[in-house]
Amino acid sequence: MLRVTFIGTASARPTVSRNTSTIAVQRQGDLYLFDCGEGTQRQMMRYGVGFTVKEIYLTHMHADHYLGTVGLLRTMSLQGREQPLAIYTPPGGEELLRAAVGLELEELSFPTVIGPLEPPAAVRHAGYSIEAYAVNHPGRANGYVLREDVRPGRFYPEQARALGVPEGPLFGRLQRGEVVSLEDGREIRPEQVMGPARPGRTVVYTGDTRPCEATVEVASGCDLLIHEATFSEEELERAQRTGHTTAGQAGELAQRAGVQRLVLTHLSARYSERPHVLEREARRACSAACEVMVAYDGLTIEIPLRE
Repeated sequence: MLRVTFIGTASARPTVSRNTSTIAVQRQGDLYLFDCGEGTQRQMMRYGVGFTVKEIYLTHMHADHYLGTVGLLRTMSLQGREQPLAIYTPPGGEELLRAAVGLELEELSFPTVIGPLEPPAAVRHAGYSIEAYAVNHPGRANGYVLREDVRPGRFYPEQARALGVPEGPLFGRLQRGEVVSLEDGREIRPEQVMGPARPGRTVVYTGDTRPCEATVEVASGCDLLIHEATFSEEELERAQRTGHTTAGQAGELAQRAGVQRLVLTHLSARYSERPHVLEREARRACSAACEVMVAYDGLTIEIPLRE
């Protein structure tokens, strides 16, 4: 299971219907937050996202992307959390975060580790990794990629039986990529009984950024690209000046990267109640093969395995 829940989808300030930036990603039993805007803990309760967060990844140290960390840590502590929590920032951001939550850290019921993630560093987990890459925004800023490992091909038991492999432990060894020996001395290799390797899933979250080539590279063929779209094309000059992307530019990047699905977030308050303006611009830049939508608070997306 790979599930993405949009906790907050506004840009610098919240609106009645949109909180500031936060995304929750759950893969099997592991839960991660990407950014942590003010009021995140209340939004998590509202949308049924538990507090068993394993790690938090902050894209940059602008207030609308990290202020919620203080309240969230306090809430976790009041609930009696004991498991350690790691918080990753772009290089240089760790000191600002420590200063912001310094008093809270002394009173928490659980250990907290705050550290920088210098692109292209990655945090390795069983079967997948979370990678940082540099984006183009004032100050140091990271985008993040959750990338699953390549999965083994499909196992064909009928082919194994036809080759004389007995059911049982040898089936498992072949599925794990091991060569097995039969009693008659023959060796059976995994590729004789398994299909080609299958791709893992990939989710890319840009955080705040101008359009950049790094996103095209890391998002190539990905299952889900979550890209900021703070402004429409009518505010192109302002987007460039403030380090942001228009919806049309996000659509162009998604088209070039060949992504399967593009979801726009980090909306300026002027589009909060009319997101169709941004969706229309992004769709014009994408092929029909790319699904395009604008995120809203509480949106949940399940990403299926690919064959």
